[in-house]
Amino acid sequence: MCGIVGYIGRDYAVPILLSALERLEYRGYDSAGIAIVENGKLIVEKKVGKIRELVRSLWGKRYKSTVGIGHTRWATHGVPSEVNAHPQVDDSQTFAVVHNGIIENYLELKDRLTAKGHKFVSDTDTEVIAHLIAENYNGDLLKAVLETVKVLKGAFSFAVITSREPNKIVGVKKGSPLIVGIGKGENFLASDIPAILAYTRNVISLDDEEIVVLKKESVEIYNFEGLPVSKEIFVVPWDLLSAEKGGFKHFMLKEIFEQPKAIADTVAGFLSQDLSLPFEIEKVERIVTIACGTSYHAGLVGKYWIEKYARIPTEVIYASEFRYADIPVNEKTLVIAISQSGETADTRFAALNAKEHGASVIGIVNVVGSSLDREADFTFYTHAGPEIGVAATKTFTSQLAILFLISLLFARRRFVIDREIFYREVEKLNEIARKVEKVLELSEEIGRIAILYKRFKNFLYLGRWLSYPIALEGALKLKEISYLHAEGYPAGEMKHGPIALIDENMPVAIIAPKDRVYEKIVSNLEEVLSRKGKVLSVGFENDTFLAKKSETFIPIPEVEETLTPILTVVPLQLLAYHIADQLGLDVDQPRNLAKTVTVE
Repeated sequence: MCGIVGYIGRDYAVPILLSALERLEYRGYDSAGIAIVENGKLIVEKKVGKIRELVRSLWGKRYKSTVGIGHTRWATHGVPSEVNAHPQVDDSQTFAVVHNGIIENYLELKDRLTAKGHKFVSDTDTEVIAHLIAENYNGDLLKAVLETVKVLKGAFSFAVITSREPNKIVGVKKGSPLIVGIGKGENFLASDIPAILAYTRNVISLDDEEIVVLKKESVEIYNFEGLPVSKEIFVVPWDLLSAEKGGFKHFMLKEIFEQPKAIADTVAGFLSQDLSLPFEIEKVERIVTIACGTSYHAGLVGKYWIEKYARIPTEVIYASEFRYADIPVNEKTLVIAISQSGETADTRFAALNAKEHGASVIGIVNVVGSSLDREADFTFYTHAGPEIGVAATKTFTSQLAILFLISLLFARRRFVIDREIFYREVEKLNEIARKVEKVLELSEEIGRIAILYKRFKNFLYLGRWLSYPIALEGALKLKEISYLHAEGYPAGEMKHGPIALIDENMPVAIIAPKDRVYEKIVSNLEEVLSRKGKVLSVGFENDTFLAKKSETFIPIPEVEETLTPILTVVPLQLLAYHIADQLGLDVDQPRNLAKTVTVE
């Protein structure tokens, strides 16, 4: 949930660290800090608030160090404060640590170190790491780190520097993301690729229980036993420009408008991928999809498609619940794990748990080389490019695209459909991408609609069948970035409770494409109107009845009912965006949220 960076090379470290942190700010932004070694002394600078506060505090300070680490924080232990901000240091202030994740046994370790005379000043679990390394240090930083990780429990990554060995950075990965950037006469460490794209596209992804020693001219990787590990370098397929705003006011708006390309690229990527599955789909008796947040909603849509085309019973479970429930999985179960980053802790660990019980695991990720990518038996990629805005948009529709393609692939392999039907259905996704472009033309109009609705504090989103997960996603988008209360419900369940909430102060967003449940959703609309609810509907552009019945009507191009979710979600994304923007909120970095959730 935090962002880590490190640099060692020939250039001044501070500007590089700050630049890298700015590109990781979506991972956390309640405080930020850096540590460098300058003239043999460890220097730590940190501030509460966003990275710009740290930048301001450094104005006029001309540090010349060429080695340093940095951190942007999303609090897990201790309130946001300068004392709790990273880097954290030991008593002697010669070791500095930046950390992402949670040390589960930190209280026990803290008591043990306190008994030995160590004095702690913060409420963080991170400070324990710095003290442990200092306790274990005997002239070799790598050895001290190796001794330290032996007693740490939890999922974490961290980086450490010391004034005693100013020519190196040591990084550790166990359960939280950490990648290495390879340069010429310089090397980098980061939680995510965008942090280092301005400097290199050559990357090594660390696996769990690996330690890296960065020097100016070398990179050495070891396992937790201290044995050398050989790793391949891969070249990141997108550049820095792809991670910039490109003239849009916010990353989120840019990413909403990138959806036609993201869908088309995902289709092209799927068709060019080697689809040799390491298991026999014909022998799979049951599919369990595990995911969190927006990815969970994508999984709900995918369930309908897999059951429709491949005829395999499918259930969708929150990854955080799957890990601790007694859900039977075995060698005849296929688990589909969905994570945009490929680093979502609950999803990763749930997938690993399923593998231990004999299930095959398919990953759906947007980041090649991520942890889930490496841990899954097979991975499908959403070719959406970097998504910087915390609220997922283009990665959601790309996930829908890949789930539709997977359902067709499974159906083809199980001889439910033939080759002709397979490619005919695939072509429909390319047509959908073009229709999304038409929906995006409504952005300004939806901005005007937002003016009418931004004053309300509660919203209800209703949908049936394929539109129910879109009701959930529309409500989630509004909650995430506007901080307005919104609930998504299956429209048929409205009479079992939520209908009591409906009055003239309750806008109700109804997703009502002309599909097999259209007449049913229209009946629900009438129930809302009879209770003076304000109806905002999304439906096909030729639906004059729906337009007449609704206070506000957002028209979308007509499309085959099976693929309506890819279109109906887009106006709801735009509505959430425009309401949040008009309320003056930070759309890209909503409070209390982080892009990649790498803690439980």
